[in-house]
Amino acid sequence: MTHMHVAGSIHAEVGSPAPVWLAKPEDVNQLDAKVWSRSARRRPDGQLEIGGVAAEELAERVGTPAYLLDEADFRERARRWRAAFAGWRVFYAGKAFLSVGMAKWVQEEGLSLDVCSLGELSVALRAGFEPARIGMHGNNKTFEELRLALETGVGRIIVDSAEEISRLEVLAAEAGVRAPVMVRATTGVEAHTHEYIATAHDDQKFGFALSSGAALVALMRCYHSPHLTLLGLHSHIGSQIFETSGFEVAARRTLKLFRQFQEATGEQMTELDLGGGFGIAYTSEDTPAEPEDLATSLRDIVAHECRGYGIDVPSLSIEPGRAIVGSAGTALYRVGTTKEVDLGGGESRLYVSVDGGMSDNIRPALYGSEYSAVLANRASTAEPVLARVVGLHCESGDILVRDVFLPADIHPGDLVAVPASGAYSRSMASNYNHTPRPPVVAVRDGALTALLRRETLEDLLRLDEFWNGGENE
Repeated sequence: MTHMHVAGSIHAEVGSPAPVWLAKPEDVNQLDAKVWSRSARRRPDGQLEIGGVAAEELAERVGTPAYLLDEADFRERARRWRAAFAGWRVFYAGKAFLSVGMAKWVQEEGLSLDVCSLGELSVALRAGFEPARIGMHGNNKTFEELRLALETGVGRIIVDSAEEISRLEVLAAEAGVRAPVMVRATTGVEAHTHEYIATAHDDQKFGFALSSGAALVALMRCYHSPHLTLLGLHSHIGSQIFETSGFEVAARRTLKLFRQFQEATGEQMTELDLGGGFGIAYTSEDTPAEPEDLATSLRDIVAHECRGYGIDVPSLSIEPGRAIVGSAGTALYRVGTTKEVDLGGGESRLYVSVDGGMSDNIRPALYGSEYSAVLANRASTAEPVLARVVGLHCESGDILVRDVFLPADIHPGDLVAVPASGAYSRSMASNYNHTPRPPVVAVRDGALTALLRRETLEDLLRLDEFWNGGENE
């Protein structure tokens, strides 16, 4: 199994501007099925089609830039993960992308839902999502967030600090309820991913460390509290993960803690969440594991470790992360300018500037993440050339696709599509340079459904008190 590191490979081979993993395609119009949603295809006229709608029609109807979500693809992936992990609770990651419409899809497909802010919880509740199937994350949950979680009957609150346990005890006592909690354990596993999305090493903000004994102390405190109901342990080692070796270590360490808890109390905790954060293909080099293979491996790991510690297999849950929504999304842009840059030694790079940028996908600038791209509104017989798709922002780091081969005749007015944009694009989008955020549009069987409308300048300027005639004394 091979894959690109989440942080990308920004350095080229000596003497070549292209990275070592990027091969010149024989057919620049071909779509790599691995990185596209299932309905993406080339029409006979050469246009990219998603959900039965051609790229130019999509651009005409919703404008550019825009995020397109292949609804059928999303639902199929959700069902596949749920089937692969039958008997487990499968949690959709609200932070990857969430709207009221998306929350409805998640519930309809039988998944549970992770939220990590007041806003995400409010969206889920507005969608009518069953509170018992919601998990509340966050390393600094406020009284307001925790109060709403208790009032609405959120199924589990993943506690992350001693202060949070104290807050919950106060609020639960006031409300006359017992708060259902899981303790987030930091297992010390170094996941093979970008340091910003590795979450189980000791020197970071999440959870109670196993190595120092803090996790066991937190478990005992929650167990003995008259205001809390201890469900079990939560472990999460990172995001964009392609293999299960890290989970084997994490399971061994968390289940050892299960055994220690049982020895101390005479009771066994009922639940274990192994986290997840499984990777998707952003480029041809990425080869993510299939959910069925992951499920088989994780079942074997848990069963083996439970036998070793002499404990019953607890109720299990998993958090696939971007693996459900990431590949279902495509970003669509309009080309504004092109510029060939001489790199010396007979090498050059074509810069393709589009009408979006780091405000609608910060991941390449933040993590150095790699993406793919294609000419979307037509096929081309021109020679593939090394290109870089860049945005409109006043930043040299405003790069959407660092290295990709595009046809040499790409020109202003063309459309460029970037696959695997369903996760963390809209949810991490900003208004940098006072740029309104793009819409999110579901596409299915030729029909378009707006999930989030396009922001306008009026939306942004409404927040400016001086624009609205106010004065600061």
